Amino acid sequence: MEYRYLGSSGLRVSALSLGAWVTYGAQVGEKVTEQCMRAAFDAGVNFFDNAEAYGGGNAETVMGSVLQRCGWKRSDYVVSTKIFWGGQGPNDRGLSRKHILEGADAALTRLGLEYVDLIFCHRADLHTPIEETLRAMNHLIQQGKALYWGTSEWTAQQITEAWEIARREHLIGPQMEQPQYHMFHRDRVEKEYAPLYERYGLGTTIWSPLASGVLTGKYNEGIPDGSRLSLESLSWLREEVESNKGRARIEKVRQLTPLAKEVGASMAQLALAWCLRNRHVSSVITGASRPEQVSENMGALRVAEEAPVELWDRIEEVLQNRPQPERDWR
Repeated sequence: MEYRYLGSSGLRVSALSLGAWVTYGAQVGEKVTEQCMRAAFDAGVNFFDNAEAYGGGNAETVMGSVLQRCGWKRSDYVVSTKIFWGGQGPNDRGLSRKHILEGADAALTRLGLEYVDLIFCHRADLHTPIEETLRAMNHLIQQGKALYWGTSEWTAQQITEAWEIARREHLIGPQMEQPQYHMFHRDRVEKEYAPLYERYGLGTTIWSPLASGVLTGKYNEGIPDGSRLSLESLSWLREEVESNKGRARIEKVRQLTPLAKEVGASMAQLALAWCLRNRHVSSVITGASRPEQVSENMGALRVAEEAPVELWDRIEEVLQNRPQPERDWR
């Protein structure tokens, strides 16, 4: 396993991590969750990602139960949660001081932990001043309930505003961002955030590296029966895959699949390796509903290290979507 610093911080996270989104506490039960987490930990994964919204909080409960049974040293793993969607009540969502503090306490109870290593603002809250959110996150860190805080799917302008307030008020700024990033969705990470990596030492823990399964190649011949896209809760994802944009992406994957075979890799491994090659990616969050998937995902490290340089150039020839530099938000 490769370990990378989380931006400019001294915290090192595994280049490949394991996330709970969609799967744990919803699609699979606690037994399979434990098998996947143990397989990941044995492979060197030290970062496990979660959120209060995943499974309505059940993903945190299941992950916390597994962590207690595994008995790993607390210093050997990194756990995150994300705050925004905590329930249906008027103060159960958003980034108000009230919801951040209460949501964090509820998440810690579900996880059975005294603190989370990383806590994210799951989205930007247009109804709450950024300074209020900053002060609440700083309060959590001062209380020892979180070690680092960050954002997820915030714009470069919003992150910049947060950092300018933090510097003016002598507060702790956001250390990391959790954006979507994969072969078909790259502008934000490669273009919009480009000025932020050096200026603020921003790290990234990226999600959906396989484009909701499209980059595994399993939809090349249509959506198979029994796939997770048959779940009612993921009907929106099925519609996305079957849209014109989704079909265009699948055609690209058909062209990329032979390139993966040339280096003895699965399409999923190639897509993960592509993300790993970005030096601004601190960790690639993977998902798995079986321990065998965890093992396959870990093979992306070999592909990233050993595949010839010309392979990545050939991939770009297929993708034809390399971003141009973004304007500076300063």
